Amino acid sequence: MTTTTETKSGAGPRVALQKVGTSLSNMVMPNIPALIAWGILTAFFIPEGWTPNEPLAAAVGPMIHYLLPLLIANTGGRMVYEARGAVVGVIATMGVIAGSDWLIDQENAAELGKWLAAGNAESAFEALPQVHMFIGAMIMAPLAAWIMKKLDRLWQDHIPAGFEMLVNMFSAGIVGFALLVAGFFGLAPLVNGLMSLLASGVAGLVNAGLLPLVSLLIEPAKVFFLNNAINHGVLTPLGISQAATDGKSVLFLLESNPGPGVGILLAYTVFGRGAARASAPGAAIIQFFGGIHEIYFPYVLMKPILILAAIGGGMTGVAINVAFGTGLISAAAPGSIIAIFGVAARDSYLGIALAVLGAATVSFLLAALFLKIGKQDDGDIAAATAKMEQMKGKKSSVAGALTGAGAAGAGAAAATDDSGHTGPIRKIVFACDAGMGSSAMGATVLRKKVRAAGFDDVEVTNKAISSLNDEWDVVVTQKELTDRARQRTGSAVHVSVDQFMNSPRYDEVVELVGQRNDPDATTGAGADGDTGAGAGTAAAAGAGTAAGTGAATAAATTPSADESPRGRHAAPRPEDETAKDTILAPSSIVLDGTATDSASGIDEAGALLVAAGAVDEGYVKAMHDREATVSTFMGNGLAIPHGTNEAKSSITRSAMSFVRYPGGIDWNGNPTTFVIGIAGVGNEHLTLLQKVAMTFSDPAQVTRLENATTTDEILEILGDEKE
Repeated sequence: MTTTTETKSGAGPRVALQKVGTSLSNMVMPNIPALIAWGILTAFFIPEGWTPNEPLAAAVGPMIHYLLPLLIANTGGRMVYEARGAVVGVIATMGVIAGSDWLIDQENAAELGKWLAAGNAESAFEALPQVHMFIGAMIMAPLAAWIMKKLDRLWQDHIPAGFEMLVNMFSAGIVGFALLVAGFFGLAPLVNGLMSLLASGVAGLVNAGLLPLVSLLIEPAKVFFLNNAINHGVLTPLGISQAATDGKSVLFLLESNPGPGVGILLAYTVFGRGAARASAPGAAIIQFFGGIHEIYFPYVLMKPILILAAIGGGMTGVAINVAFGTGLISAAAPGSIIAIFGVAARDSYLGIALAVLGAATVSFLLAALFLKIGKQDDGDIAAATAKMEQMKGKKSSVAGALTGAGAAGAGAAAATDDSGHTGPIRKIVFACDAGMGSSAMGATVLRKKVRAAGFDDVEVTNKAISSLNDEWDVVVTQKELTDRARQRTGSAVHVSVDQFMNSPRYDEVVELVGQRNDPDATTGAGADGDTGAGAGTAAAAGAGTAAGTGAATAAATTPSADESPRGRHAAPRPEDETAKDTILAPSSIVLDGTATDSASGIDEAGALLVAAGAVDEGYVKAMHDREATVSTFMGNGLAIPHGTNEAKSSITRSAMSFVRYPGGIDWNGNPTTFVIGIAGVGNEHLTLLQKVAMTFSDPAQVTRLENATTTDEILEILGDEKE
């Protein structure tokens, strides 16, 4: 992996705004299909629609007022704290919705009383409309999920065994209720006031004929990836509220109009030079029909004065839309001409077509002028694309259309590796098929290395590949799984390893974190810090494993009669029955295994899990299926077989088994002394698994395991803990 130092000066506010905009976008974008469905319902079935239908029209109000904000709340809460955050976020958002409605009802009742007292006819009274809580959901749901996450961490280590479900259920319900009340009386008035203020501001711009001036803000913001905060934080909520009242909104067209971008690309097609001219026609097709506006940003960055062309085109488009009274019935995402006409109001097709044409014409003429009168070289489109990706903070999904292979491989200033990710590294994930065994071990080892290097704010965790999304900065996988992970996390740095215990790639990751997060620090600090802290011993352990494994037979001694080694068919001892609530029970430890290869080793470790009542026989088969896909050999003489993600239903409770092979066995070509079988429900087994990772990264501890003569010694070394 190679990196270059990034310039940080002046990036703080821009990066912060980008993060806010990205968060808002991540909450809104997954729910755009629901907005489209609501738009179709509105277009066809309200009284002014194409085919009015009173029964179906009855669904319009509840969808816009309850369903859509609660969907956004669900997504926002899930982003922060997965399913638990989603539930609490929805509960809290319901309080904001109800509080807003209550306030509106009170204001309407008071206003109506004034009208009646003045002798005016009740029919003359115009009630205030409902405020649709999109902004409320985008604020309350992530906040509620974050509070729940922090509170869970306060008491998670103090819950008595067996009371976990009771505490988890009631704590979420109580916290959700408290936040519902807080949203009802606290946030609802603030959001109502904010929406009223924003709506008045937009109405004032429209009435004064100044709405085109918003292009002075929106068009530059698009190029610098600052538009999401404006678009999803302000324009979309206001547009939805306006569309609910008027059946359409011009606000949906302020940012999505493809005219300004396609005009600039057409100007490059005619008047550009070199690679920029050659790639512009294809980029224009992608931008106009595919709706990926970011593809024209590098062309503007090559010649920044072209921002004026984008602004001119944007203002022209807005002016024409206002003049013709056009609007969309819901947000158009992506900003494709196809998507725009798909959600256009029935009286707006002509006006929208003219607005797009006018915007493209003006931006084309201005861009052509600037290209002709200014100095123009051949245009380094690869460098400009890399600059765009650097501002964006990750690889562009369409960079390959401009550079042939993306900016990351073009020798651009912000080049990294094959991912194109250029921002600071905040989130690292280890991913495997099931997300509970090998990945947890690797995450523990690297987490300690990263902490020892001084980067306490970098999250290092583990997940199943099937649960990944494109939020991670670095993704570590076994080499057989890298392609699968890349499909889900295309913008991340991908690191492939042969095994998770002592891969030399870990030091490369720590070095990369140092270069990205602290460019002024020396690249060797991470490694030195690891060694001094004792966290970087994985490599040393790997070097000593062969000798330790070879000497294991001589080092092991004969166990006492009451601790005699048992094979895979040994019956549990009576005292083991009292240890059913432990992750690693004495009855699941074998000091002298009988297996000779990986297949029989899986059978032996799996049989102990079955005997412990943790899994059924189907799980053992899933362990074999997992091994056939990807090896569970970790390094340092350790294998951790476990089932596939689909085998979760075969697990009754979390448990582990431990089998030692003093003479070593062949695990798919790797000499293996220890086999630890895993069956995990949720994250209950991860504490012990982290201890296992630290143990096997320390040669002295591995030697202790090799020399242990009793199960109690094994448990003491591994630090077994209750569930």
